[in-house]
Amino acid sequence: MSYVDFILNLAALLLWINWRSLPFDPFTKRTPATLVGTLRRAAPSRFRRWHLLAAIGALLLVRALFYWQIGSAVSWVGQLDLGVISPQFNSKWPDYILLFSVLSFALTLGTFYLSLLLLSILNNPKAADPSPVHRLIKTQLGGLDDWPRWAKASAPFAVMATLWWLFSWWFEWLGIIPPFVSPWHRIEVALVIGLGVYPAWKFIAGGLLVLRLLNTYIYFGKHPLWDYVNETSETLLRPIDAIPLRLGKVDFRPVVALGLVFGLASGLESGLVWLYGKLPL
Repeated sequence: MSYVDFILNLAALLLWINWRSLPFDPFTKRTPATLVGTLRRAAPSRFRRWHLLAAIGALLLVRALFYWQIGSAVSWVGQLDLGVISPQFNSKWPDYILLFSVLSFALTLGTFYLSLLLLSILNNPKAADPSPVHRLIKTQLGGLDDWPRWAKASAPFAVMATLWWLFSWWFEWLGIIPPFVSPWHRIEVALVIGLGVYPAWKFIAGGLLVLRLLNTYIYFGKHPLWDYVNETSETLLRPIDAIPLRLGKVDFRPVVALGLVFGLASGLESGLVWLYGKLPL
């Protein structure tokens, strides 16, 4: 069931990406001042943006019904992995599993935007002509891409901590999580969960460094993607530039940076688990 949930979340995510990208489709703008603007579709399209949102809503509802019917028969319990805590939703209760269906997609959507936010932070904000790859990222982030780096870096913590603080009241009322011992305890847990979003950056950062390493020694041809990988990963490598990690034509910086990224992420995860265990329960 967990694999089914993952695949359906990806399907809903693709619908969301299309919904965000549709206003930037050159065939929908039809600007007569450009060559593309003179093109017309062969047949009139009845497709609208709200159809994509409706499809996402239908998908989340149908899969909640599926979890209710099939999951309850096999005693399956939905879990939201929030790092130090994993709220569980019993599939025997339709309202609980519908809430899980919505929140599971919301978590996937948040992880997607968290990854894009890191790429936006690593990108050169002073570039006169943004990369075509980054223009695709800006399509999804919108005005958030123009925020200062410090604001973009602190936004995931602020958003996650606030959302958990709000939802914790509902989860506590539903009996999904144990009651808090005090208002301050609720805030402490929210702060820990807010910090827990940052270790997820290790995957996108690690992917960039691996691609940088491959592109250094294997020629994949000229493509904007590789230029973007090299430029963006250079920001990750900058903190260790002062360390002599080049031996002739061999550059060990991506390997060292990869170890540092996963080491720091693992250390932060372990520290948060320890800190959460020290909180009064």
